[in-house]
Amino acid sequence: MCGRYTITVTEEELMLRFSIYGDRPVQYEPRYNLAPGQMLPAIIHDGQHNRLGPLRWGLIPKWVKDEKIGFQMINARAESLLEKPAFRVPFFRKRCLIPADGFYDWQRIGRDKQPMRIVMKSGGLFAMAGLYDTWVAADGRKISSCTIITTSSNEVVAPIHDRMPVIVSRENEQLWLNRDVQDASLLQKVLVPFPAADMHAYPVSQQVGHVSNDRPSLIEPCGMDTLF
Repeated sequence: MCGRYTITVTEEELMLRFSIYGDRPVQYEPRYNLAPGQMLPAIIHDGQHNRLGPLRWGLIPKWVKDEKIGFQMINARAESLLEKPAFRVPFFRKRCLIPADGFYDWQRIGRDKQPMRIVMKSGGLFAMAGLYDTWVAADGRKISSCTIITTSSNEVVAPIHDRMPVIVSRENEQLWLNRDVQDASLLQKVLVPFPAADMHAYPVSQQVGHVSNDRPSLIEPCGMDTLF
């Protein structure tokens, strides 16, 4: 699964990496422990350019009455996207990329759980596959929200968890964002585990477990033998 992640680069680095254009200032700041229910930076394509904007993590389908359902829809399984009404329409019309430079998951060690941060060996940015939608409340409020798609884990993530976020290869990023692409079989080929050879996992502080913590020290390596 994917329940916490990081995006710690500067705004300039982010916009350069994803060729983002904008007519107004982008609301962005580095995050070291981004959690469900919070606003995250996401990328869509407007037909001409990549655009960066905020989405709330936890998809709220158009037809529901209670926005709290979003906390149950932070992830969407790649294998069943076409079976779930909440995901089927966004899969064809509202796909997004969620930029990150690492994600967290918890590895069980005996009776304890050790938080691990999974990153690229290069230390660079990557893009997680997402779906988004806009929900309108009875009082007229609009909430644009998203979910992160997951797939089976590769060899790096498997000892930690059996699911991992879909990381879209650079050559497939524009394909995923292109709203004119409606071929389900072509899109599903994007939703595969990222090569383990390019990834690395390391232990971090238990402080990651508290959503109120969001500081640079959270991403620093922490020896397992000092935590239990």
